[in-house]
Amino acid sequence: MGLFGGVQILGVLCSIVRTKLVALWIGPVGVGLFGLFNNALEMINTAAGLGVRNSSVRDISQALETGNRQRLALVITVVRRWSFWLGLAGALLTLLLSPLLSQITFGNTEYVWGFVALSIAVLLGTLSNGEQAVLQGSSQLRRLATANLWGTVAGLLASIPLFYGLRERSVLPSILAYAVATALALWFLRNKAYPAAKATRVQTLTVGRDFVRLGIFMTIGTFASILASYVFNAWLNHHAGTQAVGYYQAGYTLIIKYTGLILSALGMEYYPRLARVVSHRERLRVFVSQELNVTLLVMVPVVALFIVLREWIVVLLYRADFITIIDMVSWGMLGALFRAISWCMSFVMLAKGDGRTYVVTEVASAAIGLALNVSFYHLWGLTGLGLSFLAWYVIYTIIVAYVYYVRYGLSLSRGSVGGMCWAVAAVGGVVASMQAHCVVLAIALVLISLTVSAHQLLKSWKR
Repeated sequence: MGLFGGVQILGVLCSIVRTKLVALWIGPVGVGLFGLFNNALEMINTAAGLGVRNSSVRDISQALETGNRQRLALVITVVRRWSFWLGLAGALLTLLLSPLLSQITFGNTEYVWGFVALSIAVLLGTLSNGEQAVLQGSSQLRRLATANLWGTVAGLLASIPLFYGLRERSVLPSILAYAVATALALWFLRNKAYPAAKATRVQTLTVGRDFVRLGIFMTIGTFASILASYVFNAWLNHHAGTQAVGYYQAGYTLIIKYTGLILSALGMEYYPRLARVVSHRERLRVFVSQELNVTLLVMVPVVALFIVLREWIVVLLYRADFITIIDMVSWGMLGALFRAISWCMSFVMLAKGDGRTYVVTEVASAAIGLALNVSFYHLWGLTGLGLSFLAWYVIYTIIVAYVYYVRYGLSLSRGSVGGMCWAVAAVGGVVASMQAHCVVLAIALVLISLTVSAHQLLKSWKR
């Protein structure tokens, strides 16, 4: 957490600078265009990558656990080969579908060449995902953190003059700059301890079969979620305009991306560790409970403080006219807490390689989220999107908990259950206080949560 937390903070600073410059020099339209193109890129990369980025971490980690260097070198070689061919296929698919993607996203064919250029980012993104999987699965976390850091910084430095000189036309060049910078950083810092193994076509298919099968299930589940987000963005663009998409993307970024940095930092080590002990039921239960405790102790004060400082943060990251999203962000932040709870339990599905269950839960989640977003926006506008996010992840947490308890027969420690209740009560109290304009009470709750979290983390550290 310390290693990736530091890198994530620097990454956030770069993201803040980029978002601020886009908001100042391009405005809500620029934020909206970034959201639409990045959403499309994420969707295509998910489909093209077949989940190899995450599913192969499990195989690499288990090969590392055996101590067989030849087997590990073979798995790494196979992962890189699959990443290359999948990236090439994804780029060609983007080229072929560019007119359709432009029509669906913008309602016209004016952005066909934009999606043609995006095909380069698809290839580079899939190659980068393969190298990230190799570094994560082989426990080369410091190299992975360094590569991600240099890629983010270089991408930002290349984008600044583009934003200033090209304004709205800088969106696609900036996305490509980030893709190139990340790919180059991962290439120079790739895992060189295991040279390429001599793998035949049969071995490539045989060794890759397991993680590709799991990856396909993961892709279907993840793609359903991204597709739902893409459909909602396109629907919102048609019904309310690109400016509304910009406001929504700004709020969504604050809720998902920034709080998700904590989960991402923890997950880099958590997922491979679960994969190594998946056959030991008691160790698995203990690891999940421990991860949930640590995650909540870190998340609660961060989320609570974010809610109290919401207006300042929105103005700092964007500009004054984005203040309309603060209610959306407040309710969404409470939903982010439930997202963290479900996140800790959902990794068990991946560690066990239970792809079918993962697909069912993710497709159900995507459908629920899309339905809630559309209906709540009709009722309450942008504020409704924050409420829909909260309702969405409460329902998703119930679904994941059912799988965790009933399908796998696992449980959480009493301390974890108590921690969840405390976390929801603390953050819920801060949201209610801010909505009622009781700032003093909200600050008091933030101080209490900081004290409790610091005390518990220090006590755990001493153990």
